[in-house]
Amino acid sequence: MSTKRSESLFQEAQKYIPGGVNSPVRAFQSIGSVPRFIRSADGARMTDEDGQEYIDYVCSWGPMILGHNHPAIRESVVEAASRGLSYGAATEMEVRMAKLICEMVPSIEMVRMVNSGTEAVMSAIRAARGFTGRDKIVKFNGCYHGHSDGLLVKAGSGVMTAGVPDSSGVPDGCTRDTLTADYNNLESVKELFERWDGQIAAVIVEPVGANMGVVLPEEGFLSGLRALCDENGSLLIFDEVITGFRLKADGAQGYFGVRPDLTTFGKIIGAGMPVGAYGGRRDVMSVVSPVGAVYQAGTLSGNPVAMAAGFTQLTLLKDHPEWYQELNARAARLFGGIGRLLKEYEIPAVLNTVGSLGCVFFTPDAVIDYASAKRSDTKAFSDYANHMYDHGIYVAPSQFEAMFVSMAHGDAEIQETLDVVEEYLKEK
Repeated sequence: MSTKRSESLFQEAQKYIPGGVNSPVRAFQSIGSVPRFIRSADGARMTDEDGQEYIDYVCSWGPMILGHNHPAIRESVVEAASRGLSYGAATEMEVRMAKLICEMVPSIEMVRMVNSGTEAVMSAIRAARGFTGRDKIVKFNGCYHGHSDGLLVKAGSGVMTAGVPDSSGVPDGCTRDTLTADYNNLESVKELFERWDGQIAAVIVEPVGANMGVVLPEEGFLSGLRALCDENGSLLIFDEVITGFRLKADGAQGYFGVRPDLTTFGKIIGAGMPVGAYGGRRDVMSVVSPVGAVYQAGTLSGNPVAMAAGFTQLTLLKDHPEWYQELNARAARLFGGIGRLLKEYEIPAVLNTVGSLGCVFFTPDAVIDYASAKRSDTKAFSDYANHMYDHGIYVAPSQFEAMFVSMAHGDAEIQETLDVVEEYLKEK
């Protein structure tokens, strides 16, 4: 498969963009390859600048639940853009979008639009600190909550891939109040509450660890966090940048039946456009300016084009709850097939899945947290990923990212993918 045009663009990009990419994992460094420069996408497929077509299982890192370039979403964007791209002023669509989110997610009584998942998390933590009058927060090893200074402590995602647990340029003082616990380990959280009694403002968690591959919460973990926060007067924040509106219409909190105090979203509420939001209990959100004393602002927050795209996708999902059953059935066909092939060819790998999220870890041991995920054979994953790219299957270029299935992935795409996987495993 030719990558000549992508290679040329990458060489040119490195002259003007750090590493030639605008987000580190796109550099393909961890698999020793060259990033594919994408020209277009439609349905379940993307086409790169060399004219090569791929079945896409990244889905813009999750938000393309209905597939790329969905006609209704595209039409809503074109119609909104025809009236102007940005106003920096209040619009009716912001109100409609906020109302829709509150209707779909019962834990959210008020919501504030922002411009990214990173900004949503940063703002939610500030609100939690302002509401509780406390400074310390608890996060989990391997959970990625964006690149704000205070959260780049044992983060997942691209940081994990690069083998750099923390970031240069972050002063010690910025992480002084960030405490880390082990995912799926309630005892590690209890110990922090005991040591820092009365000082912890919030616990923030990915309800499904989706930035160290896919790591599912064990039975009682999320409900245990809820109980610990209640006992200690702390807030529980669910980072649903990945899981929001994907596992169910009310996200992972509906899927697992645990209600957080605050929730953060990212590009999912813009159907893939750059946007985010945070919301939750009315009393907590009432500390946010201009009502309360917690300052947070954004010139482009609630962008009318992004709001139109997101409103269309979320409305479709709200009006068609049966689509989630179909989406999960398609994912089950794909992941079930991969699982059978791994077993048939006796590959030392495990497959973690939940709904339309999945990840193959090249390790014989169960992956339940950051430490067990890190034991994966990244060289084996690199070989696997490059085979997939060479045969027209676009997976995340990192062992520690998720695969995403969309409503556009039909039987043909799933079977083609399984054929490519089997071809690779036969060679092993």
